[in-house]
Amino acid sequence: MTKLSASLICADPINLKDDIYCLENGNIDQIHFDVMDGIFVPRFGLYPEILQELKKISKKPVDVHLMIDDPENHIDVYAKSGADYIVFHQEATKHSSRVVHKIKELGLKAGIALNPSTPIHFILDIIQDIDILCLMAIDPGILGGKFYNNIYNKISEAKKHNPNLEIQIDGGVKPETIPLMVKAGANNLVCGTGTIFRKHEDTIENKIKYIKTILTNI
Repeated sequence: MTKLSASLICADPINLKDDIYCLENGNIDQIHFDVMDGIFVPRFGLYPEILQELKKISKKPVDVHLMIDDPENHIDVYAKSGADYIVFHQEATKHSSRVVHKIKELGLKAGIALNPSTPIHFILDIIQDIDILCLMAIDPGILGGKFYNNIYNKISEAKKHNPNLEIQIDGGVKPETIPLMVKAGANNLVCGTGTIFRKHEDTIENKIKYIKTILTNI
């Protein structure tokens, strides 16, 4: 089954609680929680207190995507705030194995994210140890950025090295790209302004239903 993860940073920041209820009512599978420091990526993201409040009103699993330098220093606070997954960038640390181990010691699922230009072979030594691989199809932190078509080959390559790996795609997820991503082996799609957060077109609930209809027809 392919999961749909809602990118919470694409929700309405003034009416965030209402959008979370809409995601619940639409039966979204997972919440994608972007953390950004303005250094590793050129913008700022969500913070621990938002995660704490989110967990009070939603039972959906939350994957915290750390788009920050030195992720190891920030794992504890997001673990205590309610993360189910913590995903960090391979490019942001020299100690990937240590970071994975720390996440798992806290009882959470561990994942690695790769920028579009980072090849799969950079993580082959730990690809069997992670629970989820987040492949960026756009440059991180750049909303509406260039879509990198190499994503399909990266999905297929990762799947060859670990057939059971959960492969999440972040960026560029749209109705026209979803079938190609799923056929390549992706099974977790991060949905944002290109899919479900399009209130000028329809409700969040109906947009989720539409994307799930696409998945059933692949």
